[in-house]
Amino acid sequence: MARRLKIKIKGPREIVAMRAAGQAAAGVLVELSQALAPGKTTKEIDTLAVELMKKHGCQSTVLGYRGFTGNICISLNEEVVHGIGGPRVIQHGDIVKLDVTVTKNGWIGDNAGTFAVGDVPLETKKLLMVTEEALYNTFQYARAGVRLAELCGSVEDYVKKHGFSVVRDFVGHGIGRDLHEEPQVPNYRPQGKSPILEPGMTIAIEPMVNAGVPGVKFMPDGWTVITNDRKMSAHFEHTVLITEGEPELLTARPREATAEILGI
Repeated sequence: MARRLKIKIKGPREIVAMRAAGQAAAGVLVELSQALAPGKTTKEIDTLAVELMKKHGCQSTVLGYRGFTGNICISLNEEVVHGIGGPRVIQHGDIVKLDVTVTKNGWIGDNAGTFAVGDVPLETKKLLMVTEEALYNTFQYARAGVRLAELCGSVEDYVKKHGFSVVRDFVGHGIGRDLHEEPQVPNYRPQGKSPILEPGMTIAIEPMVNAGVPGVKFMPDGWTVITNDRKMSAHFEHTVLITEGEPELLTARPREATAEILGI
């Protein structure tokens, strides 16, 4: 766990800038989700993301990041995170993870959602709803004076109660001018001393939840991560500001999994 003194505290002007970046990221994500349909390729969705980012006055943060070649991360079904748009065709019954990270005026907004394309089995719907609810459940702990470990532990507690497992190999993170700032925000209760949340901290909370075992592995492209057992995985994320009172969702948008499943 990162040391407390390394965590960057944002001032009022920085928060205004992060709010703008967060809303741009949320706007792109929502519009991309509305474009999902059987027959479209993941590359077409990635290309559309570029157009939408221009519309919202921002650009991709992840393009070129450590060699990443996509404008967004788009991952289907058993793919957990970091999928790259390509020739794969979206099918009726797929679940699609869109992870949209943008830079606007030097500040970063990061958010993700999982979307069902057409009808999916009841167990898959449950996976999406539990993962999204696990994210929203953390907000009661995203308060000044609370140890970060309590927020992190709440994810696994909620997920395990519903028979699913959290991915332990990838975690959330602090965010600001840099995509990955301190502290790390795992989806399980970390060992050792945990920092106390303070007003002005901005963190990306992102439950990654598997229908089966928690283990994951990389595909040959070196980026796409899949579940070891090839069962479904879901991912939801918000950039959150710690305040003196209620946390603020800098990437606020309508909730996905608890809304009507896309009936295409």
